[in-house]
Amino acid sequence: MSVERVLFDAPGPRARRRIWMVTAVSLVLFGAVVALALRQFSQHGQLAADRWRPFAESAYIRFLWDGLQGTLRATAVSAVFAFPIGAVLALMRMSRSRPVRYLATGYIELFRSVPLLLLIYAFLLALPSYGINLPIFWKLVVPIVMVNAAVLAEIFRAGVLGLDRGQSEAASAIGLTYWKSMRLVVLPQAIRLVLPTLVSQLVSLLKDSTLGYVVSYPELMKQANNLTVYTHLLIQTYLIVALVYVLINLALSQLASQLDRRMRRRRPIPGHIAPVLGGADPVGASDTAAIDAPAG
Repeated sequence: MSVERVLFDAPGPRARRRIWMVTAVSLVLFGAVVALALRQFSQHGQLAADRWRPFAESAYIRFLWDGLQGTLRATAVSAVFAFPIGAVLALMRMSRSRPVRYLATGYIELFRSVPLLLLIYAFLLALPSYGINLPIFWKLVVPIVMVNAAVLAEIFRAGVLGLDRGQSEAASAIGLTYWKSMRLVVLPQAIRLVLPTLVSQLVSLLKDSTLGYVVSYPELMKQANNLTVYTHLLIQTYLIVALVYVLINLALSQLASQLDRRMRRRRPIPGHIAPVLGGADPVGASDTAAIDAPAG
């Protein structure tokens, strides 16, 4: 069984036909909604050239560009911290040490349940009264990291549990400790298994940064709100911002697809045992490969 089929079954011919039919109907309905919206905008003068011309001026572009830079900065820093913390939490939750496992489980369950907005308000209003007053940037990033690390921990754990148990058993057979087998053998394969989900969580990180308005952090949505106060071009501004978010999400999805294709090309041939850590062939490995390899 391939690693892709651990988490889901490939659709059959009838299921694929249903998927195509639902997709076609959805596209038709979406096109109808877009056409109706454009018609309404045109009737109310929202598509007039003079309402879009200001967005070609350098001052408008620079103002929104500053907001986009703030969004990307908050997303990148959050990802740099959330992904490794999530991986560590996943390993802790699967630890053989009961206190470590309970500690990680408590953290994950707590911060998966707490709304991100509530946590941001805690950093904005509650913690300063106790002398903990972080800069505006970190009042946004730290809550995002705390919540998303808990979600990512469950994603990593699902990837590890989705692997064949023989992977960890083989690592133990060649003398690797539990933590080394997790770090060198199990976790890299688990990451490949859940890579699309990890990219989806990166998209979620990007959207979480829109809560920066709560702490007055100048991200893209905050800058758009400020711009509408002076221009009163609400529809035009928010359509442009929505288009920017769609393009970024499409780029991330394309990146995930390319990474997945590259990893598929590097997958070992069935029946062949690749060298482990550049060391000697473990006892019985050659015999096992000979038995498992297809005849003829």
